[in-house]
Amino acid sequence: MKMLLAILFLTPVVSVAQSPFDGTWAIDTSTMQLPQKLTWFLISNGTFRREGTDLKADGKDHKVPETGYWDTTSVRILDDRTVEIISKRGGKTMVTELDTVSPDGNTLTQLVSDTTEAEAVTIETLSKRVDKGPAGSHALSGSWRAYKLSRSQNGSVIKYRCTADEFSAETPLGEKFNAKFDGKDYLLEDDPGHTMVSVKLLSSNTVEQTSKRDGKVVGVLHLTVAPDGKTIHVIFENKETSTTTSYDMRKLRH
Repeated sequence: MKMLLAILFLTPVVSVAQSPFDGTWAIDTSTMQLPQKLTWFLISNGTFRREGTDLKADGKDHKVPETGYWDTTSVRILDDRTVEIISKRGGKTMVTELDTVSPDGNTLTQLVSDTTEAEAVTIETLSKRVDKGPAGSHALSGSWRAYKLSRSQNGSVIKYRCTADEFSAETPLGEKFNAKFDGKDYLLEDDPGHTMVSVKLLSSNTVEQTSKRDGKVVGVLHLTVAPDGKTIHVIFENKETSTTTSYDMRKLRH
């Protein structure tokens, strides 16, 4: 989830006089092409399983490998079609996820509230069922493919400014960075995961950006401003999940 927010925070700008990246931009979720990789769940005999996660579904906080954003996760079965997942860090709730399967069992709605920010950012993902889980398992069990994503406005906007030597980015929620075009890593401020970013200027309207946590590359971002200056086409390579997401950002104002 958080990674989907880092895409916004890490977008750079380019400059020679007036940069085509300068201004305020917003994600157009209608253009989003989501990864084709399936998400797999299994809830059976009081145990919740998802890629990399194996927990008791008892509503209690359980230790999980620390990600920089959380160190415990709880899973609670609300009914035969709904599951609540809460991730915390140091006892503070960071992400709440509510997974609900439609009555016909073929659509999954995942509503995420990300409270790592100054105010909550909500993300809704719709997925279609690909395979059912084993007999007797919870309705969430099986494999799913995401086909639509929407997010709250406060988690979709970012402002860029640039000079010949450096660029800055800032979101309405306070996350920001200032970085030089020197290949060095710079801290993304107000980010619980302590993400570091470095950038390469590939052309006057194209930038490649690499993000790291704990010295490990977690994502690569490619950004290209359209000739009319009204759109940024974004391709994000998530190195942690080996997936690629693309979408456009629309210019709101200079």
